[in-house]
Amino acid sequence: MTKKMLKKLNLEKELCKGCGICVAFCPKNVLVLKQGKAEIKNLDDCIQCGQCELRCPDYAIYLGGI
Repeated sequence: MTKKMLKKLNLEKELCKGCGICVAFCPKNVLVLKQGKAEIKNLDDCIQCGQCELRCPDYAIYLGGI
């Protein structure tokens, strides 16, 4: 069964300060810190819970339209 993505996880690396809050709150470990910035490791595991978007102090990550 294929999961239908209602929204797409977007990451603006230039806004990311590398605090790691989004990584810590992601329940599916979709995000990692690499070279001081957040990075999407496995988009297919994203359940679109919005915890990363809610917690990001720099508005660097968000769920948006496809």
